[in-house]
Amino acid sequence: MPHSHPHAFGFLNARDREGLTLSRRNLLKAGLAGFGGLTLPALLAAKDSGNARQPKSVILLWMAGGPSQIDTLDPKPDRPPENRGPFGITKTKLPGVIVCEHLPKLAAMLDRFTVIRSVDCRHSNHEPNTVMQTANLLAEPRTNPEARSYPAIGSLVAKLHGPNHPATPAYVAFMRSRSHLAFGGFLGKSYDPFLANEAARLPVYDLVGGDTGQLSGGKMFELPTDVPSDRMGSRQSLLRNFDRLRADIDGSGSMAALDKYGQQAVGMLTGGKVRDALDLSKEPAATREKFGKHLWFQQALLARRLVEAGTAFVTLDLSYHTASGTWDTHGDNIPPYGGIRKGLTPLLPLFDHLITTLVSDLEQRGLLEQTLVIAMGEFGRTPQLGTQGSTDGRNHWPYVMSMLLAGGGLRHAQVIGSSEKDGGQIQERPVRPGDLAATIYRHFGVPLDSTYKDATNRTLNLLPNGGDPIRELF
Repeated sequence: MPHSHPHAFGFLNARDREGLTLSRRNLLKAGLAGFGGLTLPALLAAKDSGNARQPKSVILLWMAGGPSQIDTLDPKPDRPPENRGPFGITKTKLPGVIVCEHLPKLAAMLDRFTVIRSVDCRHSNHEPNTVMQTANLLAEPRTNPEARSYPAIGSLVAKLHGPNHPATPAYVAFMRSRSHLAFGGFLGKSYDPFLANEAARLPVYDLVGGDTGQLSGGKMFELPTDVPSDRMGSRQSLLRNFDRLRADIDGSGSMAALDKYGQQAVGMLTGGKVRDALDLSKEPAATREKFGKHLWFQQALLARRLVEAGTAFVTLDLSYHTASGTWDTHGDNIPPYGGIRKGLTPLLPLFDHLITTLVSDLEQRGLLEQTLVIAMGEFGRTPQLGTQGSTDGRNHWPYVMSMLLAGGGLRHAQVIGSSEKDGGQIQERPVRPGDLAATIYRHFGVPLDSTYKDATNRTLNLLPNGGDPIRELF
């Protein structure tokens, strides 16, 4: 009998090639869209067992491409020009500590931050950018076919800690390119990040950072106007219909979200908490103006709103380009990245405003103590300028990287570690991917000796290469 109303799952684009067709891939897509990807099932199960968690969060500002340590947080002003780069320096709130001249706002409030100048990124690469985001040295797909299966730190937080509110996703990302992020991997698709950029109304930027004047997203939570929300309950029967597929898909983990807790995830579509968090019109105009209209600024404000609503881990993919990333400043003759002057000059003021506004806003709203803000990329860049025939480009350099941290109730107003005089190697206090991950897990109260099982019931360690919380922060 034909329906007289639009299908409630019309957002799956059933008539489109990539919509709901009778293939296994798209049947799974139908079952998981809006349910498993929200990672609600794990929290509901934990809540049933009385395993309550403290409301802790992380916001990761992912500078896809690899920002130059020398031209940002670890300047070398006394070195020759071909090493120190084209930028000047500025003094900071921390006596004797300098940063790039294009980071004046950060310099003025560096006492609320920790700068780490000795991050060891060996083994890390990009496209995909997964070693630093998983803390697994084998998560390099160019050399290891299994690399994409190692779960993101955010996915493990989603499993072992869960969100801070049962109506919000645990792990959320604003994604520019899938190759820029780590996903659920061995944990299954139910621990992939919820892609907030597909659910929020945001400006569309082109590959070189130009605002197209268009808006995208925002329709994920819309129901057809003539299908009232109370009818969504009957749609839960669709989930039960997928049970017969379980044996067929074996160990993929894709159906893990479709148990009784997965069915409860329908409430996310009708409850409105996530939808409201992703609606900037609900934010006071003064706050929206304070952050600004740039795409990354709006995403940062949405990240705060998600944390406030109960999300545990939010990643912002700070890139315009969908390939290796906007911070991949190889050279001035390689568009759209440019070298240091052409590539970083427009990016650094944006980053400067974004991170300082975000941290200040979290502090003003009483959220900074519970929210750890991290800014980094996948590696640093060569100490010598002029790579690939350019005048001031820098190539990939996994031997040392700088990063920023703020909040989380940790001890800040310090610089940890140092690089050698040309910024090319770690001089003292190496900080490895496992150390960063251990710091994050300790922040969430996740025991560092935790294990988890993949979809084939294999037991895996939380920290596969070891790691200790960064002692200076505690």
